[in-house]
Amino acid sequence: MRLTSKLNRLSLVVFGIMITAMVFSSVMKVVTYNTFAETPGISNGITEPHYVTIHDRGTNLTVKTAAVTVGEALERADIDVLDTDVVEPSKTTFINYDDFHIIIRRSRPVTVTDGHIKRNVMTVESNPKKIAEDAGISVYDGDEVKMIMNNDIMETGLSTAYKITRNGGQTATVETAIPYTEETREDSSLAQGETKLIQSGEEGRKVTKYTVNFVNGEEVSREQVSEEIVKEPVPRITAVGSKKSVPPEWETCAEWARQAGVSDGDLYNALTLIYHESGCRVSATNSSSGAYGIPQALPGNKMAEVGSDWETNPITQIKWMAKYVTGRYGGWSQAMSYWWEHHWY
Repeated sequence: MRLTSKLNRLSLVVFGIMITAMVFSSVMKVVTYNTFAETPGISNGITEPHYVTIHDRGTNLTVKTAAVTVGEALERADIDVLDTDVVEPSKTTFINYDDFHIIIRRSRPVTVTDGHIKRNVMTVESNPKKIAEDAGISVYDGDEVKMIMNNDIMETGLSTAYKITRNGGQTATVETAIPYTEETREDSSLAQGETKLIQSGEEGRKVTKYTVNFVNGEEVSREQVSEEIVKEPVPRITAVGSKKSVPPEWETCAEWARQAGVSDGDLYNALTLIYHESGCRVSATNSSSGAYGIPQALPGNKMAEVGSDWETNPITQIKWMAKYVTGRYGGWSQAMSYWWEHHWY
């Protein structure tokens, strides 16, 4: 029995030394970080470079990187992350906007004692109950988990020590995270390929209470009594650009449209409809119907309600067209959708 005890103590010493070395190694890496940018113009063909700030143990590292994901950004910045560390957002999250922030929560060694049971764990948690649960030990309502002063480095290394005091609880309350969802929204004010973060995602929390069944002091089953969502998750919302660039040969007509009050977000749809109808020719006349001008108004003198120069002024004609598509379809994009289906508007 004494030999077994010595072997157990030796195992704990080895664990403490290994963890201490891992922690010190990680700390040394953090303090040598420098702010830098990748070579200007670097692109992986998928995304343009973005400014990313990495927060790690009080050190902020800002980089301009073409990394596609959080994990790739950390790798390019030569930042090692342990499997027990927590990276927020996750390493698989896409980096798709500027001023992107990555937070690294570093794990630390902890020893949890439950009677004759000792568990060692690397954890990012600060809540004693959560620490015990990370160590694979169930904590019941009424139990106490407290940090204890333990200077026996031969037993625990440099890990923090916690002790559980059992008080005969028959219920268990468990708090778990509710993942947030990802949403994208089209934004006609952004060019195609551009993205912008509208709202950061936040995890929700739910609390579940169980009645626990014991046999000979060991848990054998538990039954759910209640469940309550204490915080609803907040979705992460990213705007995705849908505005198309205007071809150079459309630029003169585009300038007329801008002067007529067409917004940049509506410009591509407006010009597409205009060119389908008249090629943006002020005096365009349909030989069959007599429809006239840039909007092919029928009759053409309808446009006089906007200006007396309706026969020759492209801006007046586009103003009338804008009023027409807004009143009849609700906007340029809806009018364009109608045109694609019927080939007239």
